[in-house]
Amino acid sequence: MTGGAEPLALAPAMADNLARWLDSERATRDRSDHTIRAYQADLLAFLSFLGGYHGTPALPATLAGLTQTDMRAFAAAERGRGLSARSLARRLSATRSFIRWMADRHGFDASRALASRSPKYTRSLPRPLAPQQAQDVLKITAGAHPEAWIAARDAAVLTLLWGCGLRISEALGLNGADWPLREALTIRGKGGRERQVPVLPIAREAIAEYLRLCPYSLQAKEPLFRGARGGRLNPTLVAAAMRQARQVLGLPPTATPHALRHSFATHLLAAGGDLRTIQELLGHASLSTTQVYTGVDDAHLLAVYRAAHPRA
Repeated sequence: MTGGAEPLALAPAMADNLARWLDSERATRDRSDHTIRAYQADLLAFLSFLGGYHGTPALPATLAGLTQTDMRAFAAAERGRGLSARSLARRLSATRSFIRWMADRHGFDASRALASRSPKYTRSLPRPLAPQQAQDVLKITAGAHPEAWIAARDAAVLTLLWGCGLRISEALGLNGADWPLREALTIRGKGGRERQVPVLPIAREAIAEYLRLCPYSLQAKEPLFRGARGGRLNPTLVAAAMRQARQVLGLPPTATPHALRHSFATHLLAAGGDLRTIQELLGHASLSTTQVYTGVDDAHLLAVYRAAHPRA
């Protein structure tokens, strides 16, 4: 495909197949809306490339004839557009999943296309906050908004991320029926996996303060954390509160709401927590995902060593 060329329109048959695959991913694998949107973008990029590469909109028969050469050409084109190795790996993974689904559905052999390998990339280490920094973020947030109930709400959400290791979507997915929080909170995370998360008194107290000030009554089927108009709180507002706190405290851009979840895991590990327990608390499907935090802890220890040792 030449630079600046208009992408070919998606053939109706392929658009239908793509929609069905996305529905299947959502229903059978419980993919989040964010993941579905990412997969859709990945496949639209791939099918658009194939249309330009072959000069005609991609059809199921086009996928049946794919080779490693085609897949490598797509990978090279994406890297040429500046896509990172990590993003390309995800894009190729989604593409292979779709091709595999199409092969099963239409009865063709996709082994030549599926034999291609994804690029290797070095997973970057999470950037957690120090314990005192996390506490300072909560303190700043609790008094940052002119509306006291909104400030208390933002502080309560961030406390759940740091104190319980929740994803922001999990915290904002809580409803009135989840209150009062028990000793352990049942969370349904990625892939529909349920886990029990112990609730610290500080989290329970932060939510109680928010509910005391909140102008909306607590309803079992309504969101626990509400926006200004009463609907479910938008995660962008939590990110904005975190951004304001880090600017006040002079923290780096990596100090995001998700960094508080990283901090939860890293602080537990530093206090002697074992990886299996942390894996369960975070809801990771694979221990290898959790093992990245050992690298964070090792990096911290090495930094302390270099700063303190006279010969470092």
